[in-house]
Amino acid sequence: MNRKIDIILADDHAVLRAGLKLLLNNEPDLAVVGEAADGEALLALLERQAADVVIIDLSMPKVSGLECIKEIRNREYPLKILVLTMYDAQYLKEAMQAGALGYVEKQVLDIELFVAVRTVAAGQRYLSPNNAAFLLDSLLVRDGEGRPEADDPYRLLSAREREVLKLIVRGHSLIRIGELLCLSVKTIDTYKTRVMEKLGCSRKSQLVDYAIRHGLLGTGPEAEPNA
Repeated sequence: MNRKIDIILADDHAVLRAGLKLLLNNEPDLAVVGEAADGEALLALLERQAADVVIIDLSMPKVSGLECIKEIRNREYPLKILVLTMYDAQYLKEAMQAGALGYVEKQVLDIELFVAVRTVAAGQRYLSPNNAAFLLDSLLVRDGEGRPEADDPYRLLSAREREVLKLIVRGHSLIRIGELLCLSVKTIDTYKTRVMEKLGCSRKSQLVDYAIRHGLLGTGPEAEPNA
């Protein structure tokens, strides 16, 4: 019998991790060997726990999923990375360029997830048909057509900072954003400060102007408590 594919789950929502663990462990060739609730915990776990695949969310406290992917690649851990996110394809290119081999939406918690895990474990890339189409389309679209240009400071924002930015410009208060993202108001205010610094903005009105000019108000899903 072939050895099982050892998996580490990294997501800040315990209920989702529990569901994923149950689903994956029910497959005869898959086994969850570790869990992490934030990016910092994941990087610490990887120092002592070997695995074949890490399933990682992009929006995590302390260290974002995207930053974790880059750090995993910098440390040259011999494991494959599969992104499991609430976002559709809006962070696809960045995640794949950072070192992920697969990209799957959280809505796809069925056979496609199992296929994705097995595919990346074999060292092959996995994208759903919709994501593959998005990636192809993005290669055919010139910079400036509704997407930030390559040198735009928006690229410096983490996934969580982009969430906060979009919620701010949509008119949500810091208290409401904290409720939506399950974070404290102080943490949201820190994210807001970082966003304004990175984008060179000193007032909320400037953030709104930036979002309008770059087509950010109409992109991506609204954040939910399980973001």
